[in-house]
Amino acid sequence: MADTTQKNDNFIQLKKDNILRIGIKDAEGNDTGEHLEFDLEDVEYPLKLNQCESEHNKNIRDLQMQYKIIDKKQDKKGKKILSWKEEEKIKALQEFYKREMATIDLFLGEGGCKKLLNGRKPYYSMYDDIGEIIKPILPKLKMRTDDIKNKIMEKYKNRNEESNVLK
Repeated sequence: MADTTQKNDNFIQLKKDNILRIGIKDAEGNDTGEHLEFDLEDVEYPLKLNQCESEHNKNIRDLQMQYKIIDKKQDKKGKKILSWKEEEKIKALQEFYKREMATIDLFLGEGGCKKLLNGRKPYYSMYDDIGEIIKPILPKLKMRTDDIKNKIMEKYKNRNEESNVLK
């Protein structure tokens, strides 16, 4: 019989401190069982927010451009009930939704957008709606970023030239 105590020596235990865990409730206030996690020591959150906003604006411009291109073309009968233009616009909108979900996930983490949709299909104003939902946690992330900066400054304040690096 093998010694099981030796198996435990082959593992390391990872820390999971400074993680902000936010539970998700549905529209009726029931716990969905899902949550979002934010690493409070990730100083890149402001950069991620900027990138999300930039990507969102690009997604909207791309969709508008695709609609203009479709509108300039001659319409014809579609495969079923919808016309060709209507079908193409729906396809463009579906692609827009995929890109918007990926954009939101840049900040929330992979699958975060889907968790907040809670079974609902993507929709045109979801970026703004999710922005409103997460607005209350943004100050917590900003405050923590400032705390990290202050910790670094405190830790290295006694060094000669490095003390001015973060000021």
